[in-house]
Amino acid sequence: MGRVKARKAVNLLCLIVISLALVILSSYWGSEVIALPPPEDTPEEILRTKIIIEARSPIDGRFLTAAEYIQLQAQLQLAPPPKLDPKIREQIYLLRLRKTLLQFFPFLNF
Repeated sequence: MGRVKARKAVNLLCLIVISLALVILSSYWGSEVIALPPPEDTPEEILRTKIIIEARSPIDGRFLTAAEYIQLQAQLQLAPPPKLDPKIREQIYLLRLRKTLLQFFPFLNF
């Protein structure tokens, strides 16, 4: 009877040790790979030294070359875009205020 208990205890101990080893190995397996950035990602050091030769238009967002961007900036300094009519500006302000108030007080129906 004592041998059977000892054998069961040894089997249980072996099962615990093997399952614990599997859990530990599976938790560390591939953790180094997760920490690395994807291979197609450009390192930040290279991005800092890269000279930007294209830009976006502040008017419509399309891509421009450096020369076109400089020309557009010069044109905007000479003739800035027209200002909005004060009535339209006030309407936009009131609509934004209404939207903000409705977020805080959704039961107001105005």
